[in-house]
Amino acid sequence: MAEAKWYVAHTYSGYENKVKANIEKTVTNRHLEEQILEVRVPMQDVMEVKNGKSKSVSKKMFPGYVLINMIMNDDTWYVVRNTRGVTGFVGPGSKPVPLSDIEMRSLGIMTDVSNIQIDFDKGDTVTVLAGAWKDTVGVIQSMNMNKKTVTITVELFGRETPVEVSFADVRKM
Repeated sequence: MAEAKWYVAHTYSGYENKVKANIEKTVTNRHLEEQILEVRVPMQDVMEVKNGKSKSVSKKMFPGYVLINMIMNDDTWYVVRNTRGVTGFVGPGSKPVPLSDIEMRSLGIMTDVSNIQIDFDKGDTVTVLAGAWKDTVGVIQSMNMNKKTVTITVELFGRETPVEVSFADVRKM
């Protein structure tokens, strides 16, 4: 079976989250969970000053683009390419080019997580080691062994918020 790689889909500006939701819905409806593993809209926290007050705001790292971890074949290409809001894949002509491991690591996304030994479980408190949530402490709510991610709750603006993080990016406290 082919290996899943990260691809970049170009979207209409402002439609990134809608495209992400639509792809995830189609994946569920067509039972493609084993082929399209993850869809991300990379975000970064930025300090914004308005009316003399500074606050932390999440902004898209790449407006107009969505990252997709998938096994490229005719079915997955068709699903992504024909999602409302997607204008195409990044690559020459109609041939999508996967991102390299180095490019993904620079975004804070670990790609080679096949040999990770985990020493945490649901309910454990962990610290995030890399990515947008670096140095954040959270409690594991769920674990996805296929995607090799944990969903933790973090306090954001006074509210408990679920965040998905790679196994490689967390350490048990």
